[in-house]
Amino acid sequence: MRSESTSDKRQDHELAARDLFERARQCAEAGQTSDAGSLILKALSHERRAGAVGPQVMQIIKPRS
Repeated sequence: MRSESTSDKRQDHELAARDLFERARQCAEAGQTSDAGSLILKALSHERRAGAVGPQVMQIIKPRS
Protein backbone atom coordinates (compact mmCIF):
# COMPACT_ATOMS: atom_id res chain seq x y z
CA MET A 1 0.00 0.00 0.00
CA ARG A 2 1.51 3.34 -1.02
CA SER A 3 0.89 6.50 0.89
CA GLU A 4 -0.84 9.38 -0.81
CA SER A 5 1.42 12.13 -2.07
CA THR A 6 1.12 15.64 -0.72
CA SER A 7 -0.48 16.92 -3.92
CA ASP A 8 -3.00 14.02 -3.88
CA LYS A 9 -4.02 14.82 -0.32
CA ARG A 10 -4.31 18.53 -1.12
CA GLN A 11 -6.40 17.78 -4.20
CA ASP A 12 -8.68 15.44 -2.22
CA HIS A 13 -9.37 18.18 0.33
CA GLU A 14 -9.97 20.77 -2.40
CA LEU A 15 -12.41 18.48 -4.21
CA ALA A 16 -14.24 17.69 -0.98
CA ALA A 17 -14.52 21.42 -0.21
CA ARG A 18 -15.88 22.18 -3.69
CA ASP A 19 -18.45 19.39 -3.37
CA LEU A 20 -19.53 20.58 0.07
CA PHE A 21 -19.87 24.19 -1.12
CA GLU A 22 -22.04 23.03 -4.01
CA ARG A 23 -24.24 20.99 -1.68
CA ALA A 24 -24.48 24.00 0.66
CA ARG A 25 -25.61 26.19 -2.24
CA GLN A 26 -28.32 23.68 -3.12
CA CYS A 27 -29.49 23.53 0.51
CA ALA A 28 -29.55 27.32 0.76
CA GLU A 29 -31.60 27.60 -2.43
CA ALA A 30 -34.04 25.06 -0.99
CA GLY A 31 -34.36 27.15 2.19
CA GLN A 32 -32.42 24.71 4.39
CA THR A 33 -30.14 27.34 5.88
CA SER A 34 -29.08 25.30 8.91
CA ASP A 35 -27.93 22.42 6.72
CA ALA A 36 -26.21 24.87 4.35
CA GLY A 37 -24.35 26.44 7.26
CA SER A 38 -23.11 23.07 8.50
CA LEU A 39 -21.91 22.13 5.02
CA ILE A 40 -20.10 25.46 4.66
CA LEU A 41 -18.25 24.87 7.94
CA LYS A 42 -17.21 21.39 6.76
CA ALA A 43 -16.04 22.83 3.43
CA LEU A 44 -13.99 25.51 5.18
CA SER A 45 -12.38 22.81 7.30
CA HIS A 46 -11.34 20.95 4.14
CA GLU A 47 -9.95 24.18 2.65
CA ARG A 48 -7.91 24.72 5.82
CA ARG A 49 -6.59 21.16 5.70
CA ALA A 50 -5.70 21.54 2.01
CA GLY A 51 -3.55 24.53 2.91
CA ALA A 52 -1.90 22.68 5.77
CA VAL A 53 -0.80 19.64 3.74
CA GLY A 54 2.95 19.30 3.39
CA PRO A 55 5.80 20.80 5.34
CA GLN A 56 5.15 24.05 7.12
CA VAL A 57 7.57 26.96 6.99
CA MET A 58 8.62 26.55 10.60
CA GLN A 59 9.48 22.90 9.95
CA ILE A 60 11.77 23.87 7.07
CA ILE A 61 13.71 26.73 8.67
CA LYS A 62 16.61 25.52 10.76
CA PRO A 63 17.37 27.45 13.93
CA ARG A 64 20.64 29.37 13.96
CA SER A 65 23.33 28.19 16.33
